[in-house]
Amino acid sequence: MLAIETRALSRRFDGGHGVHQLELQVPVGSVYGFLGPNGAGKTTTIRLLLALLRADEGEVRIFSQSVAPDDRRALREVGSMVETPSLYPHLSARDNLEVTRRLLGAPKQHIDEALDIVDLRADADRRVRDYSLGMRQRLGIALALLDQPRLLVLDEPTNGLDPAGIADMRVLMQRMVGELGMTVFLCSHLLSEVEQIATHVGVLQQGTLLFQGTQQALRERYGDALIIRCLDANSVCASLAGLGETPQRLDDDKVGIRTPRLADAEINRWLIERGHTIHAFGRSPYSLETLFFELTQYGVAA
Repeated sequence: MLAIETRALSRRFDGGHGVHQLELQVPVGSVYGFLGPNGAGKTTTIRLLLALLRADEGEVRIFSQSVAPDDRRALREVGSMVETPSLYPHLSARDNLEVTRRLLGAPKQHIDEALDIVDLRADADRRVRDYSLGMRQRLGIALALLDQPRLLVLDEPTNGLDPAGIADMRVLMQRMVGELGMTVFLCSHLLSEVEQIATHVGVLQQGTLLFQGTQQALRERYGDALIIRCLDANSVCASLAGLGETPQRLDDDKVGIRTPRLADAEINRWLIERGHTIHAFGRSPYSLETLFFELTQYGVAA
């Protein structure tokens, strides 16, 4: 089952910006990392998903229910935090939640339940103006959780956080999926963080979806880099170029080949026969950051 599905979703702006024929498929129970360069259309997509923007064509479905500006019943299953949460700094965290609870008509006990999830119960009666940025971000998520949604849409939830705050947010998202059975649609520029928590990724560029699927599927598309640790990287690069390979000097003693032309054993034998001192020779998986730049640099849709 899919938590989010879009069918030929399009919204065009002057100058050709927007999203074009978007076909998102976000599985239930996943953490879906939605990635793309600035201006790729990520925020437009989120606004379309939340019916904050009207599509030119196409459809959004949340848990198989269609979403439209004049029919938002499916959005009862969705909580969201888009950019910076809107908070009343002169009120306590509990009072901020109470304002939203009344608007939603949610049960009063949901306040303490949301505070527990984001670990703010002990600070619930402090004024928000005295909160750190990380605490404010967690309070924003508590607001999104008040109606106990099945799907959480988060736009840059770690924006401006220090390393400790980022780590806390990572643990929180993992807990929401693992313990609470939620689905998280996460838009973030921090690719190293997305790599640690996302089960699936979607890569958007110029409004077009270049790839979506599991991280493993993305890595299988490119394979693993061949990494060679040696005594002299410059001379090894020269020998490999003579063999018809395209090596990259990664350090004084490290060379990489992204997509070797020949078999690993043949490359190793070639280097040994030419007197190179090889300390280590093997495959290393690409990071999500490397794969992201590989995709967006060449813009080849999967």
